[in-house]
Amino acid sequence: MQLVYVLDAYCGWSYGFARTMATVAHRHPELPVEVVSGGLFTGARRVPIREFGYVQGANARIAELTGVEFGPAYERLIADGSFVMDSEDAARGLAALRAAAPARAAELAADIQEAFYRDGLSLSDAATYRRIAGAAGLDADAVVRHFESPAATADAGTDFRRSAELGVEGFPTLLAVDGRRATVLAVGHATAAEVDRRLAALR
Repeated sequence: MQLVYVLDAYCGWSYGFARTMATVAHRHPELPVEVVSGGLFTGARRVPIREFGYVQGANARIAELTGVEFGPAYERLIADGSFVMDSEDAARGLAALRAAAPARAAELAADIQEAFYRDGLSLSDAATYRRIAGAAGLDADAVVRHFESPAATADAGTDFRRSAELGVEGFPTLLAVDGRRATVLAVGHATAAEVDRRLAALR
């Protein structure tokens, strides 16, 4: 059995779930974790953030439930409403970091989300991944090369298809996958204790 963690780096609920995911992964080192990017803001949804009027209210709810911080730099980035969240770019960035350190994919996904929601950095900017890679002790040049390559675009497409094939309809979604059977452990928000109980029942 393995865990499959499907998130979108530009999803505030995914940001709020990062601590739960880290705790679950720490408590269950015997379970491999596959990290998959979802495609929340692609196609017609790739528009200025002002068109999503619910963002500030949702962020307040996420902070209340999970304790995560939406930093001043993030608030400045989105203040005029013109910033465009592009989930394909974010998926390319995750793919590049994941390729550099596959076993640390969940940790690196959380780093990406902190770069946006805490530090106000665009996930379409190669410099963001250079900074994340450097802080994580990875080869930053290699990560940026991957991010800017056609391979990263292909990786993003593979992730989006994987998410769809798993039947994921909301982010984040945490699944326990055993062979061809996939069991939902969490969607949107859950505590580590709740995930643990669902895992125990599954076993």
